[in-house]
Amino acid sequence: MDSPRAAKRWPEERQLAFINAHASRLVASGIGLDPSNYDTLQPTQVQLQHRPGAGISALYALRDGSGHIGLTTEELPAPAPDSDGTLPYTQLHVPGYEVAPQGFDELVVSVWRHPRDPKLPGLAAAAVPERAEVAFGAGDRLTHLETVAYRPLRRAVLRATFAQTEPELTERAIYLKVMRPDLADELVERSRLLAGAGLPVPDVLAHQEDGVAAFRELSGASLSRLIMHDGGTSLDPAELVALLDKMPAAVLDLPHRPAWADRVDRYASAARTALPEAAYRIDELERGVRDALDAADRGPLVPTHGDFYEANLLMDENRLVGLLDVDNVGPGRRADDLACLLGHVAVLPAVDPRYVHINEALDHFGSVFERGCDPRALWGSAAGVGVSLIAGARVPGQVDEWVPAAMGRLEAAERLLARVPG
Repeated sequence: MDSPRAAKRWPEERQLAFINAHASRLVASGIGLDPSNYDTLQPTQVQLQHRPGAGISALYALRDGSGHIGLTTEELPAPAPDSDGTLPYTQLHVPGYEVAPQGFDELVVSVWRHPRDPKLPGLAAAAVPERAEVAFGAGDRLTHLETVAYRPLRRAVLRATFAQTEPELTERAIYLKVMRPDLADELVERSRLLAGAGLPVPDVLAHQEDGVAAFRELSGASLSRLIMHDGGTSLDPAELVALLDKMPAAVLDLPHRPAWADRVDRYASAARTALPEAAYRIDELERGVRDALDAADRGPLVPTHGDFYEANLLMDENRLVGLLDVDNVGPGRRADDLACLLGHVAVLPAVDPRYVHINEALDHFGSVFERGCDPRALWGSAAGVGVSLIAGARVPGQVDEWVPAAMGRLEAAERLLARVPG
């Protein structure tokens, strides 16, 4: 008996081309409209996410203001009806011969009405003001609810502000993190573990079975503000190393996740999809990162943050007061944690031209970080982080803006690789 043939998925650049070319038809079919009238929808793409190795996801705003529609080429199971009998999402089967070479399987596109995200069951409650007030207000009135970040199928972050009238009118803000329920459980575990070790992480205020966790808002401003002002030279980088040194040994018992640079092949693929005209340079970067890490002493496994960069470090002037986003805390290598910061710092000018002290920042932080790890591991890994950020510059409908930004990130990654000792 012949064994079943493995599915041959469309190349992701073809998935992206198909989504962009047929968005109106997919949105119309996915929400039950007659596809012959799809042009009247004129959906506007407001978010695009390319997750290398998984697929393409996008979010669209409808022309009539009736909401947002999400769609993805990532593999999802056939939807099961909710308690009210409705399907949480629709799956459209697109014959492979339409736009893909002969021999590819049909493409399946899943479509949903936001906020009924197929993998984030808690989002539908957290994103609706009336339901968020009941679930997290503790009797206070919700005055504002905004989405800070949303990555379809992955996570969402919302900021909720509540007003308290007794004994006097005051306001407080909390952050709602919406994740897959199993990952939310892990996040809460990590947060409590680090808080118990004295690290300045936000307090967990509530945790629900649907994958929503509420955290107290911390005071302080992102380290990026200091870097914009003086390249971060008023902060002793040894304080960042000391913060990582406080990570408890129990972190080593958590699951290990590959560093950004360990997945450089996937991120390089996404970068080539975003910037096909720079494919050769991206190939060279990918090879350079691999060669640097192959030649380096990457050090032992130690407790790591996993996403250690300026946006997750809060400052009160030049004093560290907060550590955010502990989702990726686990065993890793110190060089990769420090390289994460260097890689993000290097691309800041491509995000905002007001960052004019980046070379000073890289010299300032790098000179201290090199004392505790192999410079080849540090700068090679930092270049890998830079590669991971190239495709993220893509902004729907703003090609004239995001292509130069993506090229700026590519150039920053090349400059990081040039710092690897020969």
